[in-house]
Amino acid sequence: MKNSILFSNLKSDIPASIVVFFVALPLCLGIALASGAPLFSGLIAGIIGGIIVGIISGSQIGVSGPAAGLAAIVFTAIGDLGGFQNFLLAVVLGGLIQFVFGILRAGVIGYYFPSSVIRGMLTGIGIIIIIKQVRHFFGYQSPGEEFPGILEALNYINPGATLIAIVSMGILLLWSNILSKKGKIFQLIQGPLVAVIVGIIYVVFTKGNNYWAIQSELLVSVPVPEDMNSFFGQFSFPNFQGITRVEIWITAFTIALVASLETLLCVEATDKLDPDKRITPTNRELIAQGTGNFISGLIGGLPVTQVIVRSSANIQSGGKTKMSAIIHGFFLLISILLIPALLNQIPLSVLAAILFIVGYKLAKPSLFVTMYRLGWKQLLPFLITIIGIVFTDLLIGIGLGLILGIVIILINSFQNSHSISTEGKSKTRITLAEEVTFFNKASILKELNKLPEATSLEIDLRGAKFIDNDIIEIFEDFLAKQKNKNFEFKIISEKGEYKNPENLAELF
Repeated sequence: MKNSILFSNLKSDIPASIVVFFVALPLCLGIALASGAPLFSGLIAGIIGGIIVGIISGSQIGVSGPAAGLAAIVFTAIGDLGGFQNFLLAVVLGGLIQFVFGILRAGVIGYYFPSSVIRGMLTGIGIIIIIKQVRHFFGYQSPGEEFPGILEALNYINPGATLIAIVSMGILLLWSNILSKKGKIFQLIQGPLVAVIVGIIYVVFTKGNNYWAIQSELLVSVPVPEDMNSFFGQFSFPNFQGITRVEIWITAFTIALVASLETLLCVEATDKLDPDKRITPTNRELIAQGTGNFISGLIGGLPVTQVIVRSSANIQSGGKTKMSAIIHGFFLLISILLIPALLNQIPLSVLAAILFIVGYKLAKPSLFVTMYRLGWKQLLPFLITIIGIVFTDLLIGIGLGLILGIVIILINSFQNSHSISTEGKSKTRITLAEEVTFFNKASILKELNKLPEATSLEIDLRGAKFIDNDIIEIFEDFLAKQKNKNFEFKIISEKGEYKNPENLAELF
């Protein structure tokens, strides 16, 4: 029954898969470029994300592949772990950890991260992507490790690469802001694909021109296999000898956590966009993503997640079932088998222009305005997460944002543990909140110490469901001090009212 549903929608899924392929091809190459990884690894991840994850996933309209959100982790990890093969081992282990997440039914994990921290994470990643693509955008070829200065640096900028990058940026903006709204042809043929084609045409027609030509080192470089043996020889494999290294396991857990978060966020977004309002099983999705990352790492691919850019393109193009994601994976496989030489004519500066747009969408200035309007309790974790990611690394940035988020929760708890009402100078009522813990000791003790000697104190417990024993002890100690003074005390609970009770613990 399920297979008949999948194949009965091919008339919708095949056109959608073509659009997704056109979107995915430049992004697979661009994200690999942003990650400092072999460009072929981005294509492998796209194929695995389409075919393997697509088959296992319970999502009907989600599309997986290499994600911009992981580019910062990949770029740092390849250097820190001592090479790409060590990094691939982290991807394999990360996939296994994700698989375990799914088995343990951790599909709710995304709900335990404040939205301000998640937005900060995506924004920080977007900023890093933009920063790292400036060099490729201008075709900058540094004479050394250090930046020589702005005026001198102009001598090392490739005019051809810069020109086609600017043209590509114009095409992308024109397509997304104007042409995509003009007709279905502009939705079927996507702006990134047009930019890539224009870049290839430019490279072909400027060959031999000493000034405007783009050198080979500024072009995409994927291996061109002569036969199937040389094709399979392109794949890299993890270095399993590093499996005992702690830093590899830390990177693996980071990949698993961030990839799972990004996937779960994307699942939530795509389910809302789905015209049929289908619900994706999140635990099954983690199992699918974990399997995909395990296989991708085994054969030299980047880590994969479900990706909102490709998923939304799939939905907008009329994709009905997971077949559109699976077929787009086969299209990617065919492209690296049949047209690798053509792929090698794509300027890196064109991919940089595409990634500029991706980075901008992750870090829109309007998002900063939105977070500001939500108040400082949302803005501060958002900004701290961004600063931590940009100036240290992703894990530290997320950790700083989480810590600040927890501090804000504690401040809220401190402020909202109780309310005070008074009747003149002689009667005070303390109404306790639903949950009162030891975090609230200081604020309650402060209120008790301010009470005048000749007073009447009422404690209203009717709205409280949990009161920490520390709070009970505070009231007991306070009443012990007031025992021989002109002081009245009353407890109001669901069971009734108790005046000057002997045993407080029984009433709380």
